Amino acid sequence: MQQVLDNCENKMMKSLESLSKDFSSLRTGRASASLLDKIRVDYYGDETPINQVATISVPEARMIVIQPWDKSLLPAIEKAILKSDLGLPPNNDGKLLRLNFPPLNEDRRKQLVKSAKANAEQARVAIRNVRREAMDELKKMQKSSDISEDEQKEGEAKIQKMTDSYIAQVSSLADEKEKEIMEI
Repeated sequence: MQQVLDNCENKMMKSLESLSKDFSSLRTGRASASLLDKIRVDYYGDETPINQVATISVPEARMIVIQPWDKSLLPAIEKAILKSDLGLPPNNDGKLLRLNFPPLNEDRRKQLVKSAKANAEQARVAIRNVRREAMDELKKMQKSSDISEDEQKEGEAKIQKMTDSYIAQVSSLADEKEKEIMEI
């Protein structure tokens, strides 16, 4: 039974971590180097994360500066950023790229909040699916007489408590992200 509980908690934690990653790449009004985490650059035939071929810094609240270690990568990095869904055209001065973040308008903020809520709901669904799988596993164990009915009920209660805790954490993350997006 403990293995089922541990497995359940592991999967729920992964869902929460995935949501955090999704939120970090969701553009708010502020510049953040984590927005570039999903962007891959063609580096001598390999798709390489941008942070492994360049120095990324945030000198101002609304600007990201990307300085490639190899100047010949500048066009490839620029192309990768343009192909991404950031919606920010890079300024190329021959040595580095600058991404300037315009202030978000109200409609764009609402779209981002909607996207954040959708991500949070996906995480909640994933957590509930993990709960269902764990509950089913406990029922199978009880049917095959590996655990008693009391142990099954105790395990289900623990799983439900765990689920409630992770759902609350998802809601908390979603509320924080919404506040961050709506901030002017």
